[in-house]
Amino acid sequence: MKKVSLIAAGVAVIFASCHNSENDFDAAGAFESVETIVSTEATGTIMQLNVEEGQTLQPHQFIGYVDSAQLYYKKQQLEAQIASTTSQIPNIPVQVAALQSQLAEAEKNQTRMNNLFKQNAATQQQVDDANTQVDMITKQIEAQKSSLGISSNTIEKDVAPLQRQIDQLNDQLAKCRIINPIHGTVLTKYSEDHEVVMPGKALYKIAETDTLILRAYITGDQLDKAKLGQKVKVRVDKGAKQYAYYDGLIYWVSDKAEFTPKTIPTKEERADLVYAIKIRVINDGFLKIGMYGEMSFK
Repeated sequence: MKKVSLIAAGVAVIFASCHNSENDFDAAGAFESVETIVSTEATGTIMQLNVEEGQTLQPHQFIGYVDSAQLYYKKQQLEAQIASTTSQIPNIPVQVAALQSQLAEAEKNQTRMNNLFKQNAATQQQVDDANTQVDMITKQIEAQKSSLGISSNTIEKDVAPLQRQIDQLNDQLAKCRIINPIHGTVLTKYSEDHEVVMPGKALYKIAETDTLILRAYITGDQLDKAKLGQKVKVRVDKGAKQYAYYDGLIYWVSDKAEFTPKTIPTKEERADLVYAIKIRVINDGFLKIGMYGEMSFK
């Protein structure tokens, strides 16, 4: 669940081109960030939650886990049930081995009778009996293989639902692990160890810090300068009369005018209608959420 943090309290907008001839920047505002509320997808007791406010986390970092003992025991039970069921699958080669031996003897006898018949040492009846014996044993083997195959398929079909249950348990077990999704700074921690949680319970709120957003306000006569995808220059205070400069990119311009936020000190400035813009700025680690910045179209 994501939202853009509105650092409304403390936003000081400076309209340089209109109100301060000494300021060569066109607008100013405060940095904000995209916030993510990380929630649990499992039900149970939090066994571990290694998160503290102000902590910097990395993507895919393991944070903790929710008690998963009952899920694990259920998975073991299903695995044992599958093992018991699959043990009943017949070994077809072993089951038909005896008939295969009989067939081999019958085929030898068939060959011998045919040779004797050619030498007039056996009758046609003996040859026919030998052929019949081979055909009979062959059909017995085919029938037994078919029957054993049906039994194997039936058992495999019985196992399939159990395996799907294990797949579901594996998914639930994975959701018991709490994995941080993005790189950022923990703003608020909502839960503690040993608390019982349900799916959707917020654990902590983290804000992306690799890229921050400068939310500034411009006047109507500056709208023609603000284009989506336009590169701008951004600066922030870095000490007494020192500034840090960054490249920014305008990615959103409001299509509705609004009154200048009440944090502007004079009544005349508060009466002005302005348009909000958002500028994406790559953070080198110096920028912080809530920090003020100035923007220039030049």
